Amino acid sequence: MKKYMLLPAQVGVALVVILVWHLFTATTLLGNPANARFFFSTPVDVAVRIYEWFAAGTIWYHLGITLLEATLAFIIGSVGGIAIGFWFARKPMLAAVFDPYVKAANALPRVVLAPIFMLWLGLGIWSKVALGVTLVFFIVFFNVYQGVKEVNQTVLANARMLGMNERQLLRHIYLPSALSWTFSSLHTAVGFAVVGAVVGEYLGSAAGLGYLIHQAEGVFDVTGVFAGMFVLMAFVLVIDWLVTLVEDRLLVWRPQAATSATA
Repeated sequence: MKKYMLLPAQVGVALVVILVWHLFTATTLLGNPANARFFFSTPVDVAVRIYEWFAAGTIWYHLGITLLEATLAFIIGSVGGIAIGFWFARKPMLAAVFDPYVKAANALPRVVLAPIFMLWLGLGIWSKVALGVTLVFFIVFFNVYQGVKEVNQTVLANARMLGMNERQLLRHIYLPSALSWTFSSLHTAVGFAVVGAVVGEYLGSAAGLGYLIHQAEGVFDVTGVFAGMFVLMAFVLVIDWLVTLVEDRLLVWRPQAATSATA
């Protein structure tokens, strides 16, 4: 698929989904609209609710709280994952010693950790940040570790033969090799950082998108729940777009075929 056709195709998918949703909840073509509206609301009602939130300005405070929590979780988890991933990849013995512990920690269900973080750190933003960090860290860590491990050994041997020191190897060989893996993980980590923040807010908070969704769910306000989810999805897409801009800037050396959409 050509790049200029990609956006219209993506918008078309969204329009089809919204059209089916509208037919399901506002007409008799696909069943009983009254029952469907109770469980799924309608696209118009959800759009009106989102507009009211932004027009009144009430959503901005909650968005700001979730953005702060997700950003801190993303930065801390990503930096930690990149640093330790590089470190373990360069120190095979150290990686072998800690391998079972890393896998065991990654296997822990994060929802179980959320109440523990709230007990340790309280109901403020840091318990949500901690939960987000646990989600982001392992995604980035495993990708960076694998990216460094898969450095082309021929290129590495030639660089060493030419007299490169460890700092030069890190800058010119290891980092470029791991960047594609790193940014692949960062795209996934963006969503998980937001998930960590929202789940933490959902379980115990007085502000944030998770709090809004939880409050709406508590009074069976389906429109509020769907409106919160759509704002959350748009929020994640904007952050992911920013990560893509940074990726395109840092990986400008990649062949064009690697970044263009193909059929």
